[in-house]
Amino acid sequence: MSKMTEEKADVFVEHEENAGLSPTKFDALPEIGSPERLVAERKLVRKLDMRLLPTIFLIFIMNYIDRNGITTARLKGFQQDLGLSDLQYSVVLSVLFASYCPAQIPSNMILNYVSRPSWYIGGCVIAWGLTSALTGVTKGYSGVIACRFFIGLPEAAFYPGAIYLLSRWYTKKELAFRSAILYSGLLVSNAFGALIAAGILGNMDGKRGIRAWRWLFYIEGAITITVGIASIWALPDYPGNTNWIVGDQRRLAQARLAEDAGEADQDTDKDTPLAGLRMAAKDPLVWTFAIMTTAQLLGLSFVSFFPTLTQTLGFSTTISLLLAAPPWLLAGAICCLNAWHADKTGERFFHITGWWWGVMLGFIISLSTMNTGARYFSMFLMSFGYVGFAMTLVWVSNSIPRPPAKRAAAIGIVNGVGNLGNLMGSYVWKGAWSPQFHQSMIISLCGLVLSSLLSLGIRQYLIRRNKQLDADAMKDANENRVKEAAILEGITFEQALERRKGFRYLY
Repeated sequence: MSKMTEEKADVFVEHEENAGLSPTKFDALPEIGSPERLVAERKLVRKLDMRLLPTIFLIFIMNYIDRNGITTARLKGFQQDLGLSDLQYSVVLSVLFASYCPAQIPSNMILNYVSRPSWYIGGCVIAWGLTSALTGVTKGYSGVIACRFFIGLPEAAFYPGAIYLLSRWYTKKELAFRSAILYSGLLVSNAFGALIAAGILGNMDGKRGIRAWRWLFYIEGAITITVGIASIWALPDYPGNTNWIVGDQRRLAQARLAEDAGEADQDTDKDTPLAGLRMAAKDPLVWTFAIMTTAQLLGLSFVSFFPTLTQTLGFSTTISLLLAAPPWLLAGAICCLNAWHADKTGERFFHITGWWWGVMLGFIISLSTMNTGARYFSMFLMSFGYVGFAMTLVWVSNSIPRPPAKRAAAIGIVNGVGNLGNLMGSYVWKGAWSPQFHQSMIISLCGLVLSSLLSLGIRQYLIRRNKQLDADAMKDANENRVKEAAILEGITFEQALERRKGFRYLY
């Protein structure tokens, strides 16, 4: 039985047990926009928000703390103790992306195929936490290379997987804010990671005869393993099989997504993971998003070197780490506000691209002066660039809504290919260019110019697609998924067709 049929069967069983209805004839749900419907949706969304969002937020904090722990460890003898040259250190940074980037596409295909994403994502969190902890026992270049390569495999499951999981629960006008809460975990991780590192590196050196940077990996890895175990219980699966979403709420969870696009958010028998990958790979929009994300992340690649940048201000290691926190804390708050406004307005281009222009201004300031105050201000502007990146995969999900198999593959392709920008960025911020890093900033600035142009092209393309929908509202609609939407809503097929005509792409 296909996953679509399994999910549908879950809903039918609930109704047959509770109301004795025919499995193909549901009572109509409360009318969209009615007080009863709004109350029911608020209860459902609140239940999801209270359990799903804190979990993925905490996981993402640990995701980037573990990934970037190597950059803070560098400030307390990591590179010297392992005898790494500057080139070897750059390879150590970049090798993670050699596994992280290609693994995202099959990982998201697996996530769309398995019935229990809570176990899949939770298991991956435990795996990368263990690998992070093992980094603390490495003795040389080959050992740390192995740890960095293998940590990239389970980490590949999380961010694109979390965005896909959110898209299976939230409507397109709810998704940006929830995704921003997820992504603010990354921004906050840069702050808390620096604060945790300041405490460990400042107080643990020599404890039990162990260097402080080794303690950093042990402690952070242990925290991640604990979070991973808890997330197996806390994360939902899909709307049709989550054991803490039952009865009418289960049907509502599926119906509201069907309303959102006028089609059920389910794969047909033909929408296999490989079919979804083929559909995504043939779509030029997916590759435009992928190249845009590559250029964007090249422009934002300073994130892996942020403690090094704050150290160029001329303060001690502890002060440098503390100074790294405020820009990211402010960026996290702005990230949520920006996404909330994007959901309210339905606008995407300026809420994403406009923040890159602020980063470009920050680079220009840093290229113009070595004044401590001016450069620290520019670091705030630079951190705000991730406010825009937080909504990139949301825009992908909004632009490629159906079928889920294609959406899952598209998210994996865009984030997997896009992170090649981070790989290239590992070689852009060379120690030899310190403390000015002028060459690094020029390369990054050019990357953001390219991503801005591609983003504008995507906007114009979606505007044209909406004009085509104005002329033919059923363009690209799938009849089977429209029928599923009608069943879930308890309405006729003709009524479902009318609702499908209201779908438009967000730009």
